Amino acid sequence: MSVKIRLSRGGTKKRPYYYIVVADSTSPRDGRYIEQIGTHNPLLPKDSAERVKLNVERAKHWLSVGAQPTDRVMRFLDAAGLAKRTASNNPNKAKPKKKRQEREAAAAAAAAEKPAA
Repeated sequence: MSVKIRLSRGGTKKRPYYYIVVADSTSPRDGRYIEQIGTHNPLLPKDSAERVKLNVERAKHWLSVGAQPTDRVMRFLDAAGLAKRTASNNPNKAKPKKKRQEREAAAAAAAAEKPAA
């Protein structure tokens, strides 16, 4: 049984509120969970103390028994000093895709053929 520490969505439409839960990896996002260990309210300012509430002792316990946090929860744990998150970097994601590269090459070729006036 693989256990994850992840977010479960609550709140109403356009007003999200998340619970930080420990759940089996096969259970639905908002479905059954083992334990709720915190909350996250993204509508509050980033510097607000009420934005992320986390039961540190329970989070430490679940990490010690092998629960795997998702990337967003890992950010919260890193801010609380419980885990170290390594920043990911994918430079290829920002590069233009094939069609745009073809269009830019065609535009450059057309600009080179046109005499400067």
